[in-house]
Amino acid sequence: MLARTADNIYWVSRYLERADFLARLIEASNRISALPTTYAAKQDEWTSVLIASGADETFPKHFDVANEANVIAYLAFDPRNLSSIRSCIEFARTNARAVRTALTVEMWEHINSAWIKLKAFEQRHSDPTAIDREALIGFLDFVKETSSLYDGFGYRTMLRNDIYYFARLGVSLERADNTARVLDVKYQLLLPEHEPLGGSVDYFQWSAILRSVSALTAYHWVYRESIKPWNVADLLILRQEMPRSLIHCTSEVVRWLDAIGNQYGRHGNAQRQARAIQRKLENASIKEIFQSGLHEFVDGFITENNGLANAIAEQYLLG
Repeated sequence: MLARTADNIYWVSRYLERADFLARLIEASNRISALPTTYAAKQDEWTSVLIASGADETFPKHFDVANEANVIAYLAFDPRNLSSIRSCIEFARTNARAVRTALTVEMWEHINSAWIKLKAFEQRHSDPTAIDREALIGFLDFVKETSSLYDGFGYRTMLRNDIYYFARLGVSLERADNTARVLDVKYQLLLPEHEPLGGSVDYFQWSAILRSVSALTAYHWVYRESIKPWNVADLLILRQEMPRSLIHCTSEVVRWLDAIGNQYGRHGNAQRQARAIQRKLENASIKEIFQSGLHEFVDGFITENNGLANAIAEQYLLG
């Protein structure tokens, strides 16, 4: 397969997974902002959303105030933001259109239909800073559904070949980065400075984060006790059975990189880096992570994951 085709397939998956992440992030912040002030964080949750999405540096170029309406408009609908939900869906469709013959009919028709629906939504809501809560909730559900259905169509209809491997690789790598960013921002920015771990503020905010990654029910199945931050971190970092955990996503990256390497008859730096990250997670304990600092651990993971993405690009996507 040509490197350009692999690159397109890989980035379709990454863009749709990123759109899904942004929708979940906005949804989580909406839940937190709707809490009574007694349970709200002292820090501005909308600034934390900008930081988690990586848009905190570009946002001030276009808006003066990081309030709810402006942040949602910038992260969801603004074409000037190259990582907005709108931009992600547009870029995903552009990449998909370039390799239509590599996708199944169901996958292409779904992503093309999603783009048409997005344009129709924009026509109905010309001012993105004035979208009401009901319309916003409907839009976020549409984005999550778009990502999930594309993922499902791929799982149910694609041949298990290198095209499929690159598609799954994009999902796993992007999902790992997203989970790490949610964890990092929650711990550093959403926990009030003088609030004890496990307090009422902590409980409601962790609940919102768990809901944002569809893990609240999973948490109670695994731990069968009230929400505690070390258990949440354990679930989202070290539990292999949790599909959005760092260790599960990294294991999937290793799986798909090995499948690509076996098909092409050559393993390289990308495989080595992925296995090194996997071993680090397998040898970690949540007690050690909290003792050394959750922020430091997660920040290090994000850096390593970005380095792995660069290694993948150099090895397979820049031909």
